[in-house]
Amino acid sequence: MTGSETCTVAEYLALRLEQLGITHLFGVPGDHLGPFLSTLHEKTGVRWVGTPTEGGAGQAADGYARVKVADAQVSLGEQGVGAVAVTYSVGAFNLLNAIGGGFAEYVPLIAINAAPTYEQWLNQQAIGLLTSHMSQRPTSNLDVYRQVTVDAQAISHPGLAPTQIDSAITACLTHRRPVYLEVMEDVWEARCPAPTGRLTRRERPVTAQNRKMLDRAVTACSELIRHYRNPILWAGEEIDRFRLSDAFERLVRDTRIPFCTTVGAKSVVSEYTPGFSGVYNGKASHEDVAKVFNNAGCRIGLGSWATSKNLGGVQSIGDDWAIAAHEGVHVGASYFPDVQLADFLPALRERLIADFGTGSFEADYFALAHEEGLDVPESTDAFLDAQSGGPYPENVTYDSFFAHLNDFLVTGGGGTERTSPYTVVCDAAFALIASMNLRMAERASYIAQNSWLSIGYSVGAASGVALGRLHAGKRPMVFVGDGSFQETCQEMSTHVRQGLRPIVFVLDNEAFYGIEQMLVHPCYYRDRETPASDGADFYNELHPWRYEKLAEVFGTAKYPMNGFAVRTHDELAALLGRIAEPSDAINDGPILVRVQFDRHDYPKALKYKIAENCPPPGGVPAEGDRR
Repeated sequence: MTGSETCTVAEYLALRLEQLGITHLFGVPGDHLGPFLSTLHEKTGVRWVGTPTEGGAGQAADGYARVKVADAQVSLGEQGVGAVAVTYSVGAFNLLNAIGGGFAEYVPLIAINAAPTYEQWLNQQAIGLLTSHMSQRPTSNLDVYRQVTVDAQAISHPGLAPTQIDSAITACLTHRRPVYLEVMEDVWEARCPAPTGRLTRRERPVTAQNRKMLDRAVTACSELIRHYRNPILWAGEEIDRFRLSDAFERLVRDTRIPFCTTVGAKSVVSEYTPGFSGVYNGKASHEDVAKVFNNAGCRIGLGSWATSKNLGGVQSIGDDWAIAAHEGVHVGASYFPDVQLADFLPALRERLIADFGTGSFEADYFALAHEEGLDVPESTDAFLDAQSGGPYPENVTYDSFFAHLNDFLVTGGGGTERTSPYTVVCDAAFALIASMNLRMAERASYIAQNSWLSIGYSVGAASGVALGRLHAGKRPMVFVGDGSFQETCQEMSTHVRQGLRPIVFVLDNEAFYGIEQMLVHPCYYRDRETPASDGADFYNELHPWRYEKLAEVFGTAKYPMNGFAVRTHDELAALLGRIAEPSDAINDGPILVRVQFDRHDYPKALKYKIAENCPPPGGVPAEGDRR
């Protein structure tokens, strides 16, 4: 980009973004940001993607980073990072939620905030003169972002800019979490030393004490398995975030230990990998998966984040568990600190092969549980096959809808057991719970925000997912609740404008925040005669929208978008048939589908909430089940 020994600060940052393999920068422009965007456009191949909202820009950068982390080729300079740029205060505070999600879920993001000039700050300090977007607290933006990033820098001195930029980006790569760069407007055009070399992740050195602790941890895991037998693995989010899918797959292949995943790690490997036994989500699992998972002799979590959602409020995992996550390993009551998952996975594989032999754990845990008298399908294949296909009721329900979509993904959507033309992007709430048993053919083909759970995330994230996988021709398939969609629907404008082709299913349960109702008053779903707005649900009412009509708002003759509404499985089948036909004109742009459910319908994985909280006729819940 520049052959001189100096460059502008704007050029410096732009080049660093390009060197990371970033192809798209998301954001909302502002006057302080203009000089940087002009330089980015003129000097690099990084493409600016303007979005309707700063939150949507952050979610797009998040989705982009997630797929790039999974797909990145470090040898080609791709580090798997997303970037977003906004203007001071009014833009930055709107972006904060998305960056908070990236921090909670280990998503590497670079947040760029363009600030007023240094001269304006001196005026503010001397005589109290405020300019646009300023507050009386000069460090307000910086202080806030320090809470949700691993490094936050305010750049007012061009001579220090290279050091500050490089330090922050290196921290982002090393910790795999967001960083923040606040750049004053008059610094953009100031000159600084030109960048040298490339920025990479800094690996933590392995000490003799680390090796000793690692050996103790794998020994404890081997002894746990020897004592309890019949282990099952529980693959988690860190397998995906830390690019450990290959190492996990080798562990499974060589030991033949059956495995489940968390929702957040769904499709961390292909779900056609031998041994895959479903998604374990605590009490909100499919009941057959929960039975098989809990019937195993012992459970080994690998990179799994135990949250109140995926363990259903269980705080103690028990003596027959091991969990390797958060830079340490728990085995029963023992804890082994500072053991990195990247080291633990291959060491565990080698120890188990040495102690038990190659492939010694091969088993079908569904078949074993069935033989022991548990009410589960007779084999793992039988369970997985039962998650797709009919017979269907006339009208769609949450469970029948996702069974139908599963059948489409497996047999009717142009995919195979090895490939799929889709990347599923799932929102929080009922959509997340109901979609967890979709069977994904490829690794990293299911994207969801499982811990932060910001509603509406999926619509903005789909922009980044689509652009991040543009070269692979992967089409986002989005599942989002109606309340969630109302938060971020305008981000579909970005889909149209960028020529993207996501399929967005809006799950409309008669304009109602279903998950909130389930959390605070689950008996509503048992007592179907409960009238709307009876005092227990009024705040969960939404204004009803005809979502499919938004295609007329966002679409144009040049940039088409199509909208549909379905209520029956016949209507859904007809629409999926058209989606599966590449020559059908509806596939020329985004597709928005309003899927109409009964208000009292819910994913049956959540029926435990009703059982625990709602007294049967003439009785009360068991003492241990009360919440």
